[in-house]
Amino acid sequence: MPEPLTPDSFRADLAECLFLLPDEVDLEESPLDAGLDSLRIVTLLERWQAAGADVTFIDLAERTSFAQWWQLLEERRKGAARADT
Repeated sequence: MPEPLTPDSFRADLAECLFLLPDEVDLEESPLDAGLDSLRIVTLLERWQAAGADVTFIDLAERTSFAQWWQLLEERRKGAARADT
C-alpha cells in the first residue's frame, strides 16, 4: 500500500520529477515554469491517486502553483476522511 500523502512526500515527489532536492522546490512556482510537462504531471497524478488523492489532471491544470496543488490535495484528503467517518 502506498505511503499517505504528506507535505514532505508531496515536496519530495515534485523534487524527484524536477531533478532537485526537496528543499529546492519553490511551492509558489508555476508547475509549467518549473519545467513539468504533461507526462511528468500524469506520473505525479498517478502516484498521488494511488495514495488516495481524489484529483484529476484537469484539477491540477486549473491551478497555477505547487502551493495550490497541495491545497487541493489537502482539501480532498480531509474531505475523504470526513466521508469515511
